[in-house]
Amino acid sequence: MKYFFYTLVLFLIPQVLISQNVLEIHWKTWTELEKAVEKEPKPVFVYFNAEWCVYCKKLDREVFTKQAVIKKMNSDYYAVKMNAESLDTIVFDGVTFTNKQAITKRNGIHELPLLLASREGVEFTLPATLIFNRDFVIKQKVFSYYTSKQLLKMLK
Repeated sequence: MKYFFYTLVLFLIPQVLISQNVLEIHWKTWTELEKAVEKEPKPVFVYFNAEWCVYCKKLDREVFTKQAVIKKMNSDYYAVKMNAESLDTIVFDGVTFTNKQAITKRNGIHELPLLLASREGVEFTLPATLIFNRDFVIKQKVFSYYTSKQLLKMLK
C-alpha cells in the first residue's frame, strides 16, 4: 500500500505541475468584449469558425496553442472566437444580432459575421479573422489559414 501511494504521488505531482503551465487564449464573448473595451481600450482579434471547417480546426490545433501566440494575444488584444453558424442572439453596441439564415438554410450564417467578415462579390468563407485597432476600426481581414509566425507578424 505504501508503494502504491508513493507511485501515485510520483505520477500525479508532475501532471498537476504541467497542467498549471498550460496557457490558453482568453476568448471573450461579445458582451465581455463590450465591457472590456469600455473599461480599457485595446486592439481586438475576432476569429469566426464553424465545426465543419477543416482550416478552422487546424488553426485551433496548430496556431492558437502556441505559447508565443497565446502570450501576445492575452497581453495586447481582446480575443473573440465565434461559431459563424451560431444560433445565439447577441447584443453588441446596443444592436441585436441573430442568425436569420438558420430559418431557411441548413448552415445559415449569423448576422454578426456576415456584417463584419463579408467581402463584396465573394460568398462568405471560413476561416475569417479580423483585427481591429483600439478604436474598433478594422485594420486587417484574413480569409485563409495562417501559421503562428504569420499571425505574430499580423499582431505587431
